[in-house]
Amino acid sequence: MAASNDEVTEKLARLRVQEGEKTSSLITENSTMATEFKNDVFEPHLSGFDNKDLYRLALSFYKEKEGKAVHLSYEDKLKLVAFTQQVSHGKFSAEKLPDLGVLDVIGRDRRIAWQNLGDMTKEQAMEGFVIFLDKVCPSFKTYVEAQKRDIQEKARLKKEQELQKLEEEKRLQEWNEQKMKEEEERLKQENQRRQIQDALNQQTFSQFKAYAEQQYPGNPEQQGILVRQLQEQHYHQYMQQLFRNQELILEENEKGMKENQHLKALIGESAENLLLTNSEATQEESEEQEDWPKILPPDMWTNANIDEFKNTIRREAGDAVIKIGHGETVTVRVPTHDDGNCLFWEFATDGYDIGFGVYFEWSKPETTQVSVHISESEDDDDEDDYESREDLETGDASETPMSDYKPSSIPISVIIPVYRRDSQEEVYAGSHKYPGQGVYLLKFDNSYSLWRSKTLYYRVYYTRP
Repeated sequence: MAASNDEVTEKLARLRVQEGEKTSSLITENSTMATEFKNDVFEPHLSGFDNKDLYRLALSFYKEKEGKAVHLSYEDKLKLVAFTQQVSHGKFSAEKLPDLGVLDVIGRDRRIAWQNLGDMTKEQAMEGFVIFLDKVCPSFKTYVEAQKRDIQEKARLKKEQELQKLEEEKRLQEWNEQKMKEEEERLKQENQRRQIQDALNQQTFSQFKAYAEQQYPGNPEQQGILVRQLQEQHYHQYMQQLFRNQELILEENEKGMKENQHLKALIGESAENLLLTNSEATQEESEEQEDWPKILPPDMWTNANIDEFKNTIRREAGDAVIKIGHGETVTVRVPTHDDGNCLFWEFATDGYDIGFGVYFEWSKPETTQVSVHISESEDDDDEDDYESREDLETGDASETPMSDYKPSSIPISVIIPVYRRDSQEEVYAGSHKYPGQGVYLLKFDNSYSLWRSKTLYYRVYYTRP
C-alpha cells in the first residue's frame, strides 16, 4: 500500500515537472511572439482593409475553417486564442477570472499565453492575430484575396450605379432644359405669329369686310366667316412669301434697312395684291353673273399621307395619273350629277408644286363623264377662260393668283383662283356644294414652268344629298 502511494506521488511530481517545462516553453514563445508582432507589418495581400474589418475577416475564416480545411498545432491555437482574449478583454488580470481546476491544463496554458501578451493594445492584438494566422495558414491568403476582389467588385458596381444615376439625372436635367427651351421658343414663335397676323388683319380688315359685304349682303355671320377665311389665307400667303424672300431680307438688312419698314412693305404689297385679285374677281363675277345664284365658298384642307394617296391612285384604273409638260395646263371637266349635291377633289404631285384653281361653268351638262383637256398655253386654249399672268419659276414667286378668267359666251364663276400649291409635300383636298347645274373646271397650271414637267395624281367624286 505504501509502495503504491509512493508511485502515485512520483508520477505527480514528474507531471508537474513536465508541465513546468511546457509552461516555461509557452512563456518564452509567447513573449517572443508579443515582441515580434509589435514590430510586424502586413503583407501586401493584406493591405487595403481597415484593421477591424481585416480582424473580423480573419476571425470568421478561423472559426469556419478550423478543424475542416485548416489544421493547426496546439501551440498555434493557444497563440490565436490569446490574441482574441486580448482583443475582447484587454490585458490579462487573474483577479477578474475564475479559478481553474487542478486538471484544467488547457485553460492554464491559454491564460499563460494571454498573460504573456502583456500591455499589447487592442489594435496590436488584432494585427497580431491576422499576421500569425496568415503565417501558419497559407489558404488564408487566397481567402483574403477572394474577399478583396468581392469587395472591389461591389465597390465598382456601386460606383457604376452612382455614375449611371448621375448621368441619368444629368440627362433628365438636360431633357427638361431642352423642353423648357422648346416651350419658350414655341411661345416666342406663337407670339410673333400673333403679332404678324394681327398686323396683317388690321391692314386688310376694311378691304376684306367690303368684299364680304358684296358676297353676302345682309348676312353678317357669313361675312364674318369669309373675312376670317381671307385673313387666314392672306397670312399664310404672306409667310410663304416671307420665307421665300429670306435672302432678299438679309440683303436689305445688310444695307441698313430697318426690319419693321421692310415688314410693312411686305405686308402692304401682299395685302394690295390679294385685295386686287379679290376685287377683280368680285367685279367680274358681279358683271357676268348678276342673274346667277350665289356661290358658297369652298372648303379646303390638306392630308399628310401623300405616299399612301399616290399608291392608291396608281392602283385605280383610268387616267388619274397625268404627265403635265412644261408650259402646259390641264383642265379636268367634271359635270354636276343629278344624284349629287357636292363635289370633292384631292390631288398631289411628284417633286414640285403646281398651280391649282377651280371654276364653275354655267352650262347644262351633256354628259356625266369626267374629261381631261391639255393645252400648251393659255393663249391657244379656246375652252379655257383664264390666262397666265407671270412666270413664277423664272423669277417672281409672288403668291398672288396666277391667272384670271376672260369673259366668254358661257358664263364662268371663279370658285378658287389659281395659286401655286405645295402639292409635292402633302395632299391638297377640298369640296364645294353644287351652285346648280353646270361643269366644274379643275385647272392644273404648269404654264409658269419653262423646263419642268409635273406628274399629277388626282381624284374627284360627288356626294349624295
